[in-house]
Amino acid sequence: MRPLSLQRAAPAPVAPTLERLRRRIDRLDAEVLARLGERMRLVEQIRRVKQASGDGVYAPERERAQLERLERLNRSAGSPLAPEALEAIFREVLSASYALQGPLSVAYLGPRGTFSERAAREQFGSSTRMVPVGSIPGVFRAVERGQATFGVVPVENSTEGMVGQTLDAFVDSPLKIVAERELAVRHALLGRMRSVKQVRRVVSHPQSLAQCREWLARSLPDVPTLEVASNALAAETAARTQSTAAIAGREAATPYKLRVLADNIQDLARNVTRFVVLSARETTAAGGSGKGAPAASKISLLFSVKNEAGMLHRSLQSFATHGLDLCKIESRPMRGRAWDYLFFVDFRGHIGDPGVRRAIAAMKKHCVWLKVLGSYAAARQVA
Repeated sequence: MRPLSLQRAAPAPVAPTLERLRRRIDRLDAEVLARLGERMRLVEQIRRVKQASGDGVYAPERERAQLERLERLNRSAGSPLAPEALEAIFREVLSASYALQGPLSVAYLGPRGTFSERAAREQFGSSTRMVPVGSIPGVFRAVERGQATFGVVPVENSTEGMVGQTLDAFVDSPLKIVAERELAVRHALLGRMRSVKQVRRVVSHPQSLAQCREWLARSLPDVPTLEVASNALAAETAARTQSTAAIAGREAATPYKLRVLADNIQDLARNVTRFVVLSARETTAAGGSGKGAPAASKISLLFSVKNEAGMLHRSLQSFATHGLDLCKIESRPMRGRAWDYLFFVDFRGHIGDPGVRRAIAAMKKHCVWLKVLGSYAAARQVA
């Protein structure tokens, strides 16, 4: 009797080789490149239309709507691409698109290596020309004089509150806020020395020193501090002096050849700075009807009221009357006028909405002076 032959199992499907996977990626990259080229040719057509109509190159609300739409598509497709990576990729695509439409320059609080520069680059991408300026008022002047198309300045920190220099500059400036960006701020102590024990002086921007006040009191209790115009200038100073350390972002260590002596020294783990984008011309957000605007639209006001009992309450009553969400109010002494105050207000809404216009008109009746600083898309909140 012949023995039964054993039946062989069917071979398992052969997994694609690394080379085959790479060839598929190459084909996809070629398709992406072709689509980008097609997109840029459309951008060139848009440039010609904008030149005929007089519209500006940068449209922050349109940009925000694009990014929100892409995020929704990314989620619905179940893509493993993280939202932060998606925004970074398309931020560069948009930056290249702006460069095709015309020269675009951005003034920021410099020198190079500041958090303001980082905020500007995250907002506008690497194809934009960056213009470092030595002070916040200087950023305003650069945009007002046409030396830069836009400006980026800090306006508020989650630890230390509003940036007084920025609010003061808005009083006399014709510039408008057209966009905002939040940036997580992580401070480091940088220096040429090998140990924190060798630090004899600490330099930094006043806001950064304030944000690290408790750490300094605990770790360097007897070391004097010196305020300078920016964190990058502090890093420059530390690079020239053996015993002086700077508080700045750890990214400043490399260009200034400094050691990171201590990292994450800010007093609060969540330390976020809000930056605003300045423009000499209002965007479509400020002049439109509000139709199609992102849901998270914001308006900023600066005003002063008569020095009478209950006048501030009456001026703000219009927000409640018209159902508007007041999300920020802060007072600041008015320069040159003792015991008179300016009030800075943020609220949700769009300047084109009839209810918003009626609320501002009612508010003006109780104000000595009122200025709309801008109507713009609210920034994405950072962790």
